[in-house]
Amino acid sequence: MDDFVLQIYGMTKEFKGFTAVNRVDLNIRRGHIHALIGPNGAGKTTCFNLLTKFLEPTRGRILFNGTDITDEKPAQVARRGIVRSFQISAVFPHLTALQNVRVAMQRGLGTSLHFWKSNRSPPR
Repeated sequence: MDDFVLQIYGMTKEFKGFTAVNRVDLNIRRGHIHALIGPNGAGKTTCFNLLTKFLEPTRGRILFNGTDITDEKPAQVARRGIVRSFQISAVFPHLTALQNVRVAMQRGLGTSLHFWKSNRSPPR
């Protein structure tokens, strides 16, 4: 079990009779890079939404570092470090790319307020 950071057993998501994800089993090795590939409509985004708890699985179990997180809330899962990103090109269009990256990094450190005070330009 120590070899796997994430284990998924029989993860299924059904929407009113339509099965978007069907009995997915995955073992994600610690320290390795993994990819989830497939054509449009294959359920890739739904899988990520299930793992990050944007959606609740209809069936199955999700283990993170050996702990069952299947019934945890999205905020609890995010605090564990399981998060997803969205394909947004600019969170704050009026800021430079570097400033956007600084905002994201400082948000995680809890220092974003200091950044805005020192630059006198709060986000809109």
